[in-house]
Amino acid sequence: MRVRTRFRGVCSLLAVLLLAACRIESAAPASGGPVASAESVMGDVWVYTSMYQHVLDALAPLLAQRLPGVKVHWYQAGSEKVASRLEAERLAGAVRADVLLTSDPFLYERLAREGAFLRYASPNVLRVPRTLLDLDARYAAARVSTMVLVHREDSVPPPTSFAALARGPWSGRAAIGDPLTSGTAYTWVVFLRSRYGEGFFSALRARGALVAGGNAAVLQKVESGEVDVGVVLLENALAAKGRGSPLAVTWPEDGAVVIPGPVAIFQSTRNPVAARALVDLLLSPEGQRIIVERGDMHGVDPRLEGPRGEAGVEALLSRSQPWTPELLELGLSRGTTIKAAFSEAFAR
Repeated sequence: MRVRTRFRGVCSLLAVLLLAACRIESAAPASGGPVASAESVMGDVWVYTSMYQHVLDALAPLLAQRLPGVKVHWYQAGSEKVASRLEAERLAGAVRADVLLTSDPFLYERLAREGAFLRYASPNVLRVPRTLLDLDARYAAARVSTMVLVHREDSVPPPTSFAALARGPWSGRAAIGDPLTSGTAYTWVVFLRSRYGEGFFSALRARGALVAGGNAAVLQKVESGEVDVGVVLLENALAAKGRGSPLAVTWPEDGAVVIPGPVAIFQSTRNPVAARALVDLLLSPEGQRIIVERGDMHGVDPRLEGPRGEAGVEALLSRSQPWTPELLELGLSRGTTIKAAFSEAFAR
């Protein structure tokens, strides 16, 4: 049944891609992938995003060059704040956003199931690994963030896996994010809950792990020496190392946790032509290169290297814990229960 369903999904994606190709003009090879004709694209587009502001600033010249008739309005905040604003607007029946660009895969799947997204497969997704796409063309990853272990170069020998934080020979102080306030921390919690069971968090607490809030707070505790190791986004660690911070990254032996950052267009968009063109641009080689080089994140185009000399997205996926339908369902249907169990474990 799963094979048949997946086959139907692939056929659906290919069909949408064929239709998209009929509407999209192909750019010259030197200028990257296919994008909508600039002359036919005009008007305003609102994007709700958790993308870092400095990445948005770096995208501005490319947008001005390739889509000169489009005025892009950004609402930029953390994924949880974006989700809260979006939920309030949906309840009021007045969603302002045309495009959603955050790093909460569970939110996208929920909205997709509710019929909130316009089906669109950019021609640029043809090279994207299938595990980073919705096969019904309701959303596609535009970037990939990764949860890894970080420690100070002069600290005690670090753990070699996430599992070692709760058991094993490693003994030290660890900081993790709070899944109640951080979307990326919640994704990590879902992965570890799926792999090691609910008791994993009680074991973490018993070993003295601290809940520090978001990724920035975890990183600060590691840098200051308050803790010996932290679970944090690779992009935050790489940016800190670029500033001269004495950090080292450990790729966990039980697999890093990848967090796709999808892009989707709302059914309610007032400017679907410009919204599609913006999605094309974000997924183009030029847009992807900016995301990698300025955001320290992995792009979804396998032709690109990873940030700061890291391997590209295909190598990343091979050293990471895989996304599965069961995992997605767990995060969607058991979110309240998982968060409550986590809170109880760390309240003791």
